[in-house]
Amino acid sequence: MTVKDWTLRLVGTVMAVSLAACSGTGMHSPMAGADIPRTPAGKPDFNGIWQVLSTANNNLESAPAQAAFALVPGDFVPVPAPEVVALGAVAAVPASFGVVEGGSIPYKPAALAQRDSNRANWLTQDPEIKCYMPGVPRATYMPHPFQIFQSDKAFFVAYSFAGAVRNVYLEDPGEPPLDAWMGQSYGYWDGDTFVVEVTGLDDRTWFDRAGNYHSYKLKVTERYTLLSENVIQYEATMEDPDIFERPWTIRMPIYRRLEEGFELPQFKCVEFVEELMYGKYRKGRESELFGE
Repeated sequence: MTVKDWTLRLVGTVMAVSLAACSGTGMHSPMAGADIPRTPAGKPDFNGIWQVLSTANNNLESAPAQAAFALVPGDFVPVPAPEVVALGAVAAVPASFGVVEGGSIPYKPAALAQRDSNRANWLTQDPEIKCYMPGVPRATYMPHPFQIFQSDKAFFVAYSFAGAVRNVYLEDPGEPPLDAWMGQSYGYWDGDTFVVEVTGLDDRTWFDRAGNYHSYKLKVTERYTLLSENVIQYEATMEDPDIFERPWTIRMPIYRRLEEGFELPQFKCVEFVEELMYGKYRKGRESELFGE
């Protein structure tokens, strides 16, 4: 490798690290790294297994650590709800650094009240608990990896959580025929950045475990920029006139899984929540249904 090649690689790495460290601070969109893998057509090559290493799934906004998501009033401070108290530190919530540009999500007043209600009832309301597919953009920053399959004619994303998948249309498909958990995705190139517009999202999905939510009118515009061989800068802008005062953006780095022979693990959690969802219908539990 020549001195020039080493210099370009070093510059690309410094850019990736610096931009990752500044994630969520409101800086401008990054440029693709100078030394990145490319497809035969010359476009950045996103093929691989990726994962976010942040607490964005806990709360997109910055928040201190707390004893649990499900809390009840205590003698002095809120304490874990009886349903989770036995989990101790396992149920505790680490601090969130925050990935929202500007710091806070611009809710309309009535919508903010609903967010607070969602948060207070997390244990029964968060769709993640019931293994519903996470929607966009939440699927990207859940604590599970995902795999991108890319060619000149296709862009497909498979997620570990709940077996969710997304086929990104490369030609505009028009209006989605109906709402779906993962919505309808249409992707195109803006220079070296891959842009995906997502509409037709089911309004039952949340953005995180903190109760942040949207209506069926949500439109998400994602931007994937390859900063180096192993780092993607991810941005998503949310527009929903029923819920938010204005569009808002999240930003975070995504890292390639580098373990030798690593394959996308399947976390098809439906069977894990059968007792939660349907256990009350089992023989011998009729009293829970009819109040006997």
